[in-house]
Amino acid sequence: MGRFMWNPWHGCHKCSPGCKNCYVFFLDKKRDKDSNVISKNKTGFNLPLKKDRQGDFKIPAGSEVATCFASDFFLEEADAWRDEAWQMMKIRSDVYFLICTKRPERILSCLPRDWEAGYENVILTVTCENQQMADKRLPMFLQIPARRRFVFVAPILEEVNLDKYLQGGKIDEVSVGGESYDFARECNFDWVKKIYSSCKKHGVDFDFHQTGSNFVVDGKRYKIKHHDEYSQAKKAVKLLEKMI
Repeated sequence: MGRFMWNPWHGCHKCSPGCKNCYVFFLDKKRDKDSNVISKNKTGFNLPLKKDRQGDFKIPAGSEVATCFASDFFLEEADAWRDEAWQMMKIRSDVYFLICTKRPERILSCLPRDWEAGYENVILTVTCENQQMADKRLPMFLQIPARRRFVFVAPILEEVNLDKYLQGGKIDEVSVGGESYDFARECNFDWVKKIYSSCKKHGVDFDFHQTGSNFVVDGKRYKIKHHDEYSQAKKAVKLLEKMI
């Protein structure tokens, strides 16, 4: 299955502790771009419907599309564009769209009229970087109708207990990740183990998608190069599977 990135709009506003060292703001700063300006992606807005010279979709059937990871899909500034984005997802029912947000309080009012129990090909995801955000966002998130729900604990900033949210069977997967680039706060492997154990206990899929640049294991700190964060996380997962 192929994996693609679709950013129908760009820019965001920091709204919680996890946003402090946001990678979008970090990369935009290098380009002298103001990340607080929300703009429609003129060339890539209709990416799911784009075709190649042979008339085939550039995003093939069965692919997973990370959606709006350079912004937040539920930002107020994107209200005028969102219905068209939903329509493209409906047309491309052969593709899975992963939508991640820090604003679960806006999801319900921003869903399409024909959403009902959710589109089969849309995975809603909420980020909670610490216990405070988990306790604030997840109760709201679990009340929203969806075919599949993921939780991103990223960038993980402390030990987070998800037990009471996983036990109801409404969350399909938890993905954990550390913070990247300059000034990255630490990702402690003990915190990752805790969430892995909770997922295993409740039969929830688990993923450790990146170690972050500042990874702590058994009290020892490792500075991980950005391009190595993903491969090192996969090695760590194999270690978890043997340990627990």
